[in-house]
Amino acid sequence: MGQGQLTAVPEPKYWHLRTVLVRTIDSEFSTGQVLPNERELAARFGVARATLRQALDQLELEGRLVRRRGIGTLIAAPRVGVPVNGREASWPGSARSQAWRIVDCVTSPASAQLARALGVAEGAPVHTLRRLRLVQGVTMATESLHVPAAALPHLAEFAAESDRARAMLRQLERLGIDGESRSVELGVAEADSAALLERPPGTPVLVVTTQYAASGRLAALAVSTYRADTCKLTFGETGLVEVTPVQSDVPVRSAS
Repeated sequence: MGQGQLTAVPEPKYWHLRTVLVRTIDSEFSTGQVLPNERELAARFGVARATLRQALDQLELEGRLVRRRGIGTLIAAPRVGVPVNGREASWPGSARSQAWRIVDCVTSPASAQLARALGVAEGAPVHTLRRLRLVQGVTMATESLHVPAAALPHLAEFAAESDRARAMLRQLERLGIDGESRSVELGVAEADSAALLERPPGTPVLVVTTQYAASGRLAALAVSTYRADTCKLTFGETGLVEVTPVQSDVPVRSAS
């Protein structure tokens, strides 16, 4: 078999423009400034407005730009670090945490994939709690917390979904935690998570999968989906994970 050769792929016009715009933004603009309108930008860079819109859409997707109705396109604010691995914010037993808002709580048979992850038989009942991570009142992430029903045998006694959700968190809190492992990967938001994040399906997301152990056994599995356009994850010596959202109330200033 002959040695393969790499074929050069022409760079799309909008992507080249996106790179040029990044350099321009970094050198000429600051947080909160409003970009010139599309007609002016297209004329300045000698491109069609359709190409310009593609480039601007890409920069908005990356969290570099923010579009405001009646104002225009603004330079996004700097990101602010928010730790997510502390006991209050991360461990699912943090029933009193103000960082999370419960969406729903259901019990259903484990799919083959979920069964493997939890170490239970396929079809075994699993409690799933969905909740939202709020930062400065803005939804930054959605999480599905899965717990084998056998680990929380008394949860079925609660008929109301809201009571069952709170009871699930309280019972997890009593279990305590021996350790946890976490993995992070890049993905795209599926329809359900995109709706909760108030973003279009296919939006880039950071998927954080965390396994929690209690009494030497897997106690819970959490799959958190963070908005990649407004978040970055950093890891320190203590396992610190920070999520940094773009502030929603950007001060508006005109370019000079």
